[in-house]
Amino acid sequence: MTDAASDPVRDFIAKTVADHDVVLFMKGSPDQPRCGFSAQAVQILDHVGAPFVGVDVLQSDELREGIKVFTDWPTIPQLYVKGEFVGGSDIVREMFQAGELQALMSEKGVPLGEA
Repeated sequence: MTDAASDPVRDFIAKTVADHDVVLFMKGSPDQPRCGFSAQAVQILDHVGAPFVGVDVLQSDELREGIKVFTDWPTIPQLYVKGEFVGGSDIVREMFQAGELQALMSEKGVPLGEA
């Protein structure tokens, strides 16, 4: 068992979340999602015009399992806004439909509508 402080997957996830305003850990890429839930999250982010970085968790088993451990959330995709875990596909969809996703991004200073 590796020490959490020196875990390269955890370090990669933490750095990615810290370096980008909006990050979607997903199956596939934003241009080619490889599951319906990831595709739905991409469509929502594109619709609100949020610039985001997609990270393909299918790159490695370590990354796919590591993101679940990182957030203690069992499913993918996972959305982060300004370093904060927002949720998975269902939560993102519900927040979008209620206008809460757009409000959260505006509150956090994420520019919308520029996609």
